[in-house]
Amino acid sequence: MGGKGRRMASKNKKKSNSIKSLELQKKGITVEGKTHLKLKEPRNSEAKLYGEIQVEEAELERFANRTLVRRYEIEFTCPEFTCLCPRSGFPDFATIYIRYVPDQWCVELKSLKLYINKFRNDKIFHEDVTNLILEDLVSLLDPWEIEVIGDFSVRGNIKTVITSRHSKEGSGTSQKI
Repeated sequence: MGGKGRRMASKNKKKSNSIKSLELQKKGITVEGKTHLKLKEPRNSEAKLYGEIQVEEAELERFANRTLVRRYEIEFTCPEFTCLCPRSGFPDFATIYIRYVPDQWCVELKSLKLYINKFRNDKIFHEDVTNLILEDLVSLLDPWEIEVIGDFSVRGNIKTVITSRHSKEGSGTSQKI
């Protein structure tokens, strides 16, 4: 490309940049000669999103066990569990493991997901939340056996793992699954 061609390309590039700059300035704001796009206005903090409403209204649900000819084990892993430390208010993160041998009932998965998410703003000790999850599932399902493990992330150089178990009277098994 000759000298004239380069000058034309440079002139067109500058013109293009000026047009883009004007367009951005219309959409954004200019600070110290730089244009920054405006972010969408923050959502109204009063209006709740559908997921927030579903979590608030969550209740564990069950359905009939359709395989009563044998005992079998169901296992769930909930790797995104959160709650709040009741002393500091800082978030606690955990993986919750649930294993159970159903009798007449099984837990419905979406209801379990929403139930687990319900704890995210609760100030509750690790031991209490692990046992509460166990108690709620025992009340709902009356399983032959159930185990809930709260495997909490390290905080303050201490890792906490809570294991709660329940066996139905007359299940013919020990407390260990």
